[in-house]
Amino acid sequence: MSPASRAARGTLALALAFALPFVAHAEGDAREQPAAAVDQIPEGQDVSDTVIDLAGWIVATGDSHGYPFAIMDKDAAQILVFGGDGRLRGAAPALFGSAVGDHIAPGIAGLALREIPGKDRTTPAGRFIGGFGPSLDAGRVLWVDYDSSVSIHPLATNVRSERRPERLASPEPDDNRVTHGCINVSPDFYELVIEPTFERGGVFYILPDTKPLAEVFPEFVQSRGTAQGEDGKRAKRRRQ
Repeated sequence: MSPASRAARGTLALALAFALPFVAHAEGDAREQPAAAVDQIPEGQDVSDTVIDLAGWIVATGDSHGYPFAIMDKDAAQILVFGGDGRLRGAAPALFGSAVGDHIAPGIAGLALREIPGKDRTTPAGRFIGGFGPSLDAGRVLWVDYDSSVSIHPLATNVRSERRPERLASPEPDDNRVTHGCINVSPDFYELVIEPTFERGGVFYILPDTKPLAEVFPEFVQSRGTAQGEDGKRAKRRRQ
């Protein structure tokens, strides 16, 4: 990426521009251009270099195998959604697990929400293949990782003391850590972007809190040629 591009990093337009050059378009393709991406990122918030680079790498290498994909940045409390063609479909703030960490506690999928220890209310990091499926308490949900009962779903408002709507609306990402491990987005983003994009499943990339990036996405880090890695089916109950 050129110095000029680096200076402008963090904008949603740059994320889109970075990913698109790697998409192959058939000559004479008469399909209509997709609608503009839904942008709910709070004004003044940046999209990290790592997210931008990872999006470009996924498209360039075909790592999602033509399926739509999402990149989730827990530190910035953001989710970016791309179609199978590599085009940005939308970006928005999101709520993540209240515990800082990237692990999946053994047996957590079988626990009721109130039984999950605070230290294990993490949103795991990694590459996951998921899709819509049944749950015990919420009908059909979008599973990110079925084994750990982590899903993406519309904002839950049943516990007023957690102030989830206010947290999601806040421009500060630090207060977006409140869930039991699942990813919450606004209802309209879920309806406009999440549901239609992942109707047939997709690939989900969640950046780590504490694990080295090279441990979570080794091939991506190797492709960058940097030391970024040293940076810091039965229905189940979904984790909210």
